[in-house]
Amino acid sequence: MAEENHTMKNDFILTGFTDHPELKTLLFVVFLTIYLITMVGNLSLMILISKEHSLRTPMYIFLGNLALVDSCCACAVTPKMLGNFFSENRVVTLYECMAQFYFLCTVETADCFLLAAMAYDRHVAICSPLQYHTVMSKELCIQMTAGAYTAGNMHSMVHVGLLFRLTFCGSNHINHFYCDILPLYRLSCVDPYINELVLFVFSGSIQVFTIGCVLISYLYILFTIFKMKSKGGRVKAFSTCASHFLSLVLFYGSLFFMYIRPNLLEEGDKDIPAAILFTIVVPLLNPFIYSLRNKKIISILRKTLKKYYLKKV
Repeated sequence: MAEENHTMKNDFILTGFTDHPELKTLLFVVFLTIYLITMVGNLSLMILISKEHSLRTPMYIFLGNLALVDSCCACAVTPKMLGNFFSENRVVTLYECMAQFYFLCTVETADCFLLAAMAYDRHVAICSPLQYHTVMSKELCIQMTAGAYTAGNMHSMVHVGLLFRLTFCGSNHINHFYCDILPLYRLSCVDPYINELVLFVFSGSIQVFTIGCVLISYLYILFTIFKMKSKGGRVKAFSTCASHFLSLVLFYGSLFFMYIRPNLLEEGDKDIPAAILFTIVVPLLNPFIYSLRNKKIISILRKTLKKYYLKKV
C-alpha cells in the first residue's frame, strides 16, 4: 500500500502568473507586445549585421550573437507562457520541462560569456586602439563566440543530466510561468542537495568569472575616459557606459538573485520577478541599448530603409 501511495509523477502543471480571469487578457496583451518588439528588434539587428559587410567586425559579430541568444531566450519561454494564459490544459511532461530548461540555460550561459567578450572587446578598442586589430582578430572573436555556446551547452547538460537522479511523487504544480529546475527541486521526493550544490558551484563560478571580466574591462575603460581632454567625449562615453551597465545590472543581478542566493528551495515566490527580468525584460532592452545608441548602426539602418522605400516608390 505504501508503494501504491508513492505514485511517481512525470507530468506537471504550470500555474503561470495569475488565476484571476480579469487580469489574463491584460497580461496576455502586454507580454505579446513585448515578445513581438523583442523579436523584431533582435532579428532586425541580426539581419542588418549579416548583410552589411562593414559590420563584420568583432564588435558587431558579438552584438549579432547577443541578438541571437536573446531571440532564442524569448522563443524558449514566451510562446508557451502566452498559450497558457487561456489554455485549460497547462500540463507539461518532465521531458518537455528538461528540454525547455536545457535551451534556456544554454542561451543564458552563452549570454553571460558574450557580454564578457563584448566588454573585453570594448576595453581593447578604447584603451589600446592602435593594437585593436592585432589583439582582437576575427579568429579570436570566432573562438570566443564558439566558446560561449560550448560553455552554455555543457552547463545545461550537467544540470539536465542530474535531474534524472530525482523522482517526483508529491504535488505536480510548478509555481512558475516556465519549467525551471528550482521548482522541480522543490517537488522532488529525493533530497536535491547534490543538484543544489552543483547549481551553486557551476552557476556561481560562471557568474563570478564573467562579472569579473566585465567589471575589470569597464574599470579600465573608465580610467581611460577620465584621461580624455574633451568634455563632450567624456559625457558621451559615460552615457554609453551607463546604458550598458543598466542592462548588465538587470541581467546579472536577476540571475545572481535567482540561482546564487541562500535558501534557494525555501523562497519559491521570489523566483518569478527575477525570471521576468532576465528572460523577458533584458532581451527586450538589449537591441535598443546596444544598437540604437550606435551611430554606425543607425546610419546603415537609415540607408537601408531609404533604399527599400525608393524601390517601393
